[in-house]
Amino acid sequence: MSSLSLSPPLEVSITLESNSPAKITETFITNTNDHRFYSWWFDCHGILHNIFLILPSALFLFYLAFQAKKYYKKLWIGRSRIINSYYGIVWLVTLLNFAWCCLQTWECVPGKSLSWNLLSLFTTSGLLFLEVSLIAFLLQGNYTSGTEALTRTFAISAFLVGLDICLMGIFVFAFGVPLFVESKDAHGMKWGMWIVHKLVPTAVYGSLIFMYHSSWRERLPARPAYYKYIMIMSGLNALALFASILSGTGFGFWLYDTMDICYHAFYLPLIYVTFLADFLQEEDVNLDNVYYSEMKDAGFFDADWD
Repeated sequence: MSSLSLSPPLEVSITLESNSPAKITETFITNTNDHRFYSWWFDCHGILHNIFLILPSALFLFYLAFQAKKYYKKLWIGRSRIINSYYGIVWLVTLLNFAWCCLQTWECVPGKSLSWNLLSLFTTSGLLFLEVSLIAFLLQGNYTSGTEALTRTFAISAFLVGLDICLMGIFVFAFGVPLFVESKDAHGMKWGMWIVHKLVPTAVYGSLIFMYHSSWRERLPARPAYYKYIMIMSGLNALALFASILSGTGFGFWLYDTMDICYHAFYLPLIYVTFLADFLQEEDVNLDNVYYSEMKDAGFFDADWD
């Protein structure tokens, strides 16, 4: 009788290392981080939108930081209180604007709507404060000096910007109007608000241009940089107003988005060059004498000799 011999059982080694909880968690975190990075750059508005917003804002912030040490003595030892205050506000608004540019993805994340609306509200209001304060300074003409001018300028700006914050806050948080969310929805209240918001500064800048070309020009500072600033801001606001009126078309949305990018990316460098650069770069020359010479060359005092 033959015996049946059985071969020893085959041992198969099965490793669970690749399916371990730690490995699964690591893979999930990696994929999540990759998705967040991709979403931050490409989703919502796209990479070009982010680059054109973030790059100019970052460069201007680095420029301010690089120049801060150089201008420290000029700012805090014997300089104008107006310039000191304005320089500090420019720094604050620059930081807010840079954060706004970097956090564009919050606009498309439902859980971040409150944070996005608050950040947008404060950033927009900060930029508006700089804009209104410079207009108030210009309208005071060549008679602005010292603490009185600073108080008057900032009081007017704070009052107007405070009203604007209250109005936009009511629209956004009380009525749920998506003022700061870009969409191709022709939302009547939203675009009506932006039409008014762009119509007022367009009218103000248009009035200033008229004053520069009329007999009232002596009431305005004779700085060529101020006139160029008014021309640029008049064109920018006029285009943004036109885009708001065309909000029901694809071209209107594209134009408004383009103007919004230009405003957030280049307004702060523009106002720095217009208002602060000459004060900060001036060494020992009395600025009043410089301005007087420029006004005399421009013919502002010709009537005095008649």
